[in-house]
Amino acid sequence: MLTTEQIENKLLEADKAFGEWRKVTFEEKQELLAKAAQLLLDKSEEYGKIITREMNKPISQSIAEIEKCALMMNYYAKAENILKPEEVKTKFNVCEVHHTPMGVILGVMPWNYPFWQVLRFAVPALLAGNTVVVKHASICFESGNTIEKILTEAGFPKGVFLNLESGHKEIKGIIENPVIQGVSLTGSEPAGASVASIAGTNIKKSVLELGGSDAFIILEDADFDKAARVGAESRLQNCGQTCVAAKRFIIHQNAENEFLPKFIEEFKKYVPGDPNDKETKLSAMARKDLADDLEAQYKKALDNGAEPIVPLERISDIVFKPGLMRVNEGNPILEEELFGPLGMVLIAKSDDECLRLANNTRFGLGNSIWTKNKEKAFFFAENLESGAVGVNEMTKSMPDMPLGGAKRSGYGTELSLFALKEFTIPKSIIGTL
Repeated sequence: MLTTEQIENKLLEADKAFGEWRKVTFEEKQELLAKAAQLLLDKSEEYGKIITREMNKPISQSIAEIEKCALMMNYYAKAENILKPEEVKTKFNVCEVHHTPMGVILGVMPWNYPFWQVLRFAVPALLAGNTVVVKHASICFESGNTIEKILTEAGFPKGVFLNLESGHKEIKGIIENPVIQGVSLTGSEPAGASVASIAGTNIKKSVLELGGSDAFIILEDADFDKAARVGAESRLQNCGQTCVAAKRFIIHQNAENEFLPKFIEEFKKYVPGDPNDKETKLSAMARKDLADDLEAQYKKALDNGAEPIVPLERISDIVFKPGLMRVNEGNPILEEELFGPLGMVLIAKSDDECLRLANNTRFGLGNSIWTKNKEKAFFFAENLESGAVGVNEMTKSMPDMPLGGAKRSGYGTELSLFALKEFTIPKSIIGTL
């Protein structure tokens, strides 16, 4: 762990680097991103092994994470420069909006996607002219250090991206440091509330991507085979440790008899295996305390009337056979996020009840609607209270589409061109020449 003095020195290094980095042209920054993307692709398996080693993700999914990072970086490497000065027609002959970078931005990053989460935040912030320091999860220091080495090898100047090997206790002091101009956090709702409070007290910009309890809604005219297959994947990829994973399966009562057996069959195909085997689709959770939390939530749900459909079975400290349970409205477990291989099934009597149940949560990250009716699909898409909606697809993040939450799932935008302006200041220049 870094000492307080070492952290201070790194923040000063990032601040010094900002003075020069902000002068580098948008196009030159894009060239560096393209080089870094290629470095990721050249050693995708090697970097994937780091992810698997740190948090037990199946190696095929780890490699896919690295490849997705490269895809995202190449998107920004070719992106339109929307930060160019914008002319506005007024009575003044000088009237422009410039987008200036803020300075040093802190990223407080989670363990579940050790490369993707960091780069998803950092790349648009860097391209906008900011410098970045990252406080990664304690089990993912190797990932954070590796990202720093990759960017350095690609040609990013010293101090532009720095990984801080520090603990949770140091976060408050880092945010309060006058060098830091903004903070982005991906993590739990309590962590987000804490970081936002500290940032707000110090009048600093924050972006939060927090937890979710995404609904996967199956209407009576859905493609049940595809919905069952994708639903199981959406719940169980990354061992269910995904913010935008499907967690509440809301099934129209007229779809239950046909869909649910297919869904159970697909769910049971996910059998825990060796994370280093490329055929493995499900492995262990990241830590024992997380597994303890999930088991306690399962027992809580059952104690409050939930019925097991596929019992959650713990077979070691961090390994489960996935579980699925039928939950009725009012069960307190519906107020919580399940972060692991456990899903909830709710049965709705009508389309209107499907929508009401989906929105009956304090979270609003993503939802998924399954129907062949275009009018119904867009009705749900418009009325679901979330930052993203999948239509006959799982909720997913893509480089060219904005990602952000509603309600208690956070605020601010990552990905797409929208993210380029998150940590910039629109500067109005008005006058006569």
